[in-house]
Amino acid sequence: MDKRRIIGLAGVGTLAGAFSGLFGVGGGTVIVPMLIALYHYGDRLATGTSLAAIIVIAILAAAMHGGIYGNVDLETGLILVGPAIIGVVAGTAIQQRIPEKTVSFLFALLLIGVAIEMVVG
Repeated sequence: MDKRRIIGLAGVGTLAGAFSGLFGVGGGTVIVPMLIALYHYGDRLATGTSLAAIIVIAILAAAMHGGIYGNVDLETGLILVGPAIIGVVAGTAIQQRIPEKTVSFLFALLLIGVAIEMVVG
């Protein structure tokens, strides 16, 4: 891998980490779109790559929010785990069965909807 690509990916990772710490997001809203737009990844490859990276990012962000700042409700977090696992299995299976363009379109709609809700809501 060339130096320019490594530096660019490091920038994407830094941005994702900052967004994770600031807003609790980073993989889907930063890494996936940037891998698609800047590095021409397919949606599925971008999603999987983002999920692999976000494991460490999320653990560190949760540890900092919880351990340092006390901003984690561990009981609620643990309640979310089981249903989230079911959702991951279902979502991954669905994503593999629909066209990548459909995945991109649905993801874009989700981001637009969230943006509108945050501004208006």
